[in-house]
Amino acid sequence: MIRLRDWTFFLSLLQLFLIRDNRPERGQAKMKHLFKKGADGSRPTLLLLHGTGGTEHDLMGLGEEIDPKASILSVRGNVSENGMPRFFRRLSEGVFDIEDLKLRTEELHEFIHDASKEYKFDRSNVIAVGYSNGANIAGSLLFHYADALRGAILHHPMVPVRDMELPDLTGVPVFIGAGTNDPLCTAKESEDLKSLLEGAGAEVELHWENQGHQLTMSEVAAAKKWYNSL
Repeated sequence: MIRLRDWTFFLSLLQLFLIRDNRPERGQAKMKHLFKKGADGSRPTLLLLHGTGGTEHDLMGLGEEIDPKASILSVRGNVSENGMPRFFRRLSEGVFDIEDLKLRTEELHEFIHDASKEYKFDRSNVIAVGYSNGANIAGSLLFHYADALRGAILHHPMVPVRDMELPDLTGVPVFIGAGTNDPLCTAKESEDLKSLLEGAGAEVELHWENQGHQLTMSEVAAAKKWYNSL
């Protein structure tokens, strides 16, 4: 006779298998994306990373607003949460699946490398523009790789991983857009991220909006002003 606890153990194993089966293998860095070649090849390539439920189309207007002459690589996350695209799994609201985050960060890192060869853009001149979940995966690129990004615009990010040693980010410029009333990313979260990045040598500007988690035009304008100062 099979006892209830035996079934519970079996279902836990099955769930773990299904989760792992959906995770990327090394060398498989295929991601849905759009690439738009810019008018000025000397400009950075903007890596656009959407929020939960978004697609590779969502931030095209934002990228064109930041730099209308830049090339754009806009990527869709490979994880589905109830039908909503994301860049990595989470266990609950604000609680990341750290193992999956690391694997998906590696996946994105490999994809950018492959895309630079396919579309012939300068791999060392990529600036990420991410919102919410997209900002978190961009932050994770900075946390895990010294050479992943030339810089980053992070709209409403969280600290991707705590209690880890960051690579040398000396001189890497980072813009963080935050809301004083953001229910998902607290003020402490934004300040902590700024402190951790600066501790690794990054040059961070933290911009505050008297808003919540939404991305406002005034925040976009501040990000564009920061970008134009690079």
